[in-house]
Amino acid sequence: MAQEHTSVLLNESIDLLNIKSNGIYVDCTLGRAGHSAEILKKIDQGHLYAIDQDQDAIAISRKKLECISSNFTILEGNFADIKVLLSLSGIKKVDGILYDLGVSSPQFDKADRGFSYRFNSDLDMRMDQKNTKITAKEVVNTFTDKQLADIFFQYGDEKFSWEIAKKIIIKRQEKEIKTTFELVDIIKECLPQKVLKQKKHPAKKVFQALRIYINDELEVLKRSLNNSLELLNPGGVICVITFHSLEEKIIKDIFKTKTTSKEDKFLRKLPIAMEIKKDYELVIKKPVLPGEQELLDNRRAHSAKLWAIRKVGE
Repeated sequence: MAQEHTSVLLNESIDLLNIKSNGIYVDCTLGRAGHSAEILKKIDQGHLYAIDQDQDAIAISRKKLECISSNFTILEGNFADIKVLLSLSGIKKVDGILYDLGVSSPQFDKADRGFSYRFNSDLDMRMDQKNTKITAKEVVNTFTDKQLADIFFQYGDEKFSWEIAKKIIIKRQEKEIKTTFELVDIIKECLPQKVLKQKKHPAKKVFQALRIYINDELEVLKRSLNNSLELLNPGGVICVITFHSLEEKIIKDIFKTKTTSKEDKFLRKLPIAMEIKKDYELVIKKPVLPGEQELLDNRRAHSAKLWAIRKVGE
């Protein structure tokens, strides 16, 4: 049975957004509307714009949000295009933006999407099945061993990337690799017993790497976040919930670039306090982590971290 999606760091992210009842807010990752629903409850004169490229998520979430308020608009598309999507609705500036970068539980639990190594299905892994052309099956069956190894190592930090890539080449010469379980079996053949006995599923890193590559997740995140920063009104906040180190690095690099300058190190050495006016500031110095109870209640919360940045008020 499919598991309901439980939003991670829900209360913490809503608190950091500091929602105004008449504000304009964007949920870049609508999913099953966990965060969107809470934002919508707090705006009686404002408006929520929620972005998603998954038609199933949009259909389900629309019904959920309609039970709360009519002050929302769902924008179908990729959050990389946040500026364009909002401008088509006449929106140039907003008061807060939220990203929950975790793939929603229903996407993992719906067998035919191919995201999960727990269900046997066609190798797909496309978040946007309408516009994304390449599938995991195509990657696995046509890429060279070097291309596959690079993907597994770069996006999944898989130590046995070369072994797995070479085994895939051998297996696909015998027959096309079509399903998630076929790929899982190939991965298991390449790993030593000490790895196979670990708590984490042996295919987790490879499946993560394929999903990130197919959906171009990291470049999409960079583009979207830089555009989102330009959309903020003074005092507006962006909250981002990350789930792995590759996302974290992007957030830290962009936030650092926006909140520090080359002169900061020099100014700290002066005998008098001097500061350069910056356009953005960190809302929190360190990312917020899930509490003990959330970790017990939601296994997908274990790697989550919440980051926040604010446009400095004028």
